[in-house]
Amino acid sequence: MARSLHTLPKAHLHLHFTGSMRHATLIELAREQGLHLPDALEEDWPPKLRATDERGWFRFQRLYDIARSVLGRPDHVYRLLRETARDEAAAGSRWLEIQVDPSGYAHRFGGLTATLELVLDAARRAADEAGIGIAVVVAANRTRHPLDANTLARLASQYTDQGVVGFGLSNDERRAQARDFERAFRIAKRAGLLAVPHGGELLGPRSVAQCVDDLGADRVGHGVRAAEDRRLMERLADRQICCEVCPTSNVGLGVVERASDVPLRRLFDAGVPIALGSDDPLLFGARLLRQYELAREAYGFSDAEVAELARQSIRSSAAPDSVRKELMRGIDDWLASPE
Repeated sequence: MARSLHTLPKAHLHLHFTGSMRHATLIELAREQGLHLPDALEEDWPPKLRATDERGWFRFQRLYDIARSVLGRPDHVYRLLRETARDEAAAGSRWLEIQVDPSGYAHRFGGLTATLELVLDAARRAADEAGIGIAVVVAANRTRHPLDANTLARLASQYTDQGVVGFGLSNDERRAQARDFERAFRIAKRAGLLAVPHGGELLGPRSVAQCVDDLGADRVGHGVRAAEDRRLMERLADRQICCEVCPTSNVGLGVVERASDVPLRRLFDAGVPIALGSDDPLLFGARLLRQYELAREAYGFSDAEVAELARQSIRSSAAPDSVRKELMRGIDDWLASPE
């Protein structure tokens, strides 16, 4: 009998704030506030998505914006992070880096600074209650002006000692070049933040290379298209630049047809560090544990290889050394335990 994946200590490095919401919470908050949800977020959930064309991506973003609209009060933010932390703990995730763009909530919660402080306070409380570590990645939006990204990078830099550990770049990578955001990432890197832009999801390996060359990426959100370029995989492996691979998300957005088509095995065998992530469980219907189950079911990973995936997630995180050592010991204990 295989070892339980629930008890394998791991880090979760690719989870978006709004997308981490429980589906039941979305329904409840919408009904409490009299907000209408489309069938794709209610009876037909999880929605059938395909974002490889402009129309599909627009629909994905529209559903995301509708989900965001139910978080109208500070207590909703506290609830979301409390429930997310409990879900992480149940999956064996002991360190979470959750990504948020404060711009999406600033008009409700008193501006960018007040929004970020609200999220950080909610994250601290949720972490204490669930007994896990939670840090925040502030993310800019590729579809907005690079000056907005500069503002967010400066904001994130002011909270490096209060729970912000990284600076990201999300949304449709087809809409803007990575180099347009180079200044924002320089600001963030100068403050000691990890550079964690999205790339190599809807575009090919060149998108990943641009994240590395133009933005100094420490990790690449998704990055699966790097598997199409052997030399790029060698670069990622040599520099130990992690790809945050989200299999169910790749299927949900139409990047691949089936989970088995995600090149997880190819990246792993090439020595590219991998951190499995769930991206947006609210829209894709699967949380972190399912990604580890797929490592076994779809990619044929042994327990030793699954344990190495967990180690890579921890090595690629911003967790303090003491936390890393504790989690690594836990992985060793998990592997040493009888099946």
